[in-house]
Amino acid sequence: MSKERFVETYNENIKREGADKLLAWLMSTDFFTAPASTRFHGAYEGGLVEHSVNVYERLVEMVEKYASDKNYSAETLAVCGLLHDVCKAQYYKVDSRNVKDEITGVWSKQPYYKVEEAFPCGHSEKSIILIQSMMKLTKDEILAIRSHMGGWDNDAKAGGYVVSNCFEASVLAPLLHMADLIATYINEIRGE
Repeated sequence: MSKERFVETYNENIKREGADKLLAWLMSTDFFTAPASTRFHGAYEGGLVEHSVNVYERLVEMVEKYASDKNYSAETLAVCGLLHDVCKAQYYKVDSRNVKDEITGVWSKQPYYKVEEAFPCGHSEKSIILIQSMMKLTKDEILAIRSHMGGWDNDAKAGGYVVSNCFEASVLAPLLHMADLIATYINEIRGE
């Protein structure tokens, strides 16, 4: 259901040049079957597309409530909400590990997701690079996607100011981050 909702929302709202190429690329990857994380939110098949749709829906609500005067287009909201984590396409691999049953003491092979990144160039930055290789982004979209990780961004963890500068430069940036937080910590199933 999430894949259908994603594709429907994408096709309804994202019309700029290259949008069809980007969607075709997403269809050729594991984007629609990948997890959103290895152990936390959406740590299951299809978790990434579910998360993307959830973030889009929360972003629309956040903009209506806090920034309706900014007149962000439906296309911009769809681009930011649906595509902020395209960096996770072709990022996770299924592997197996031995797990001991604490009651019986019997070991068994269990599947799990591990990170196997072929294009290691950052999280948000990678999403921007992948999108821009097929479709142009606006300044607000770049700032929002770049800073959507908030305090979990490596620059922020190191004491840098990129995220806060993005938040100051575009209202869309903190709204996307908050939409991501709400989707992650309120709307989605946590892994083990």
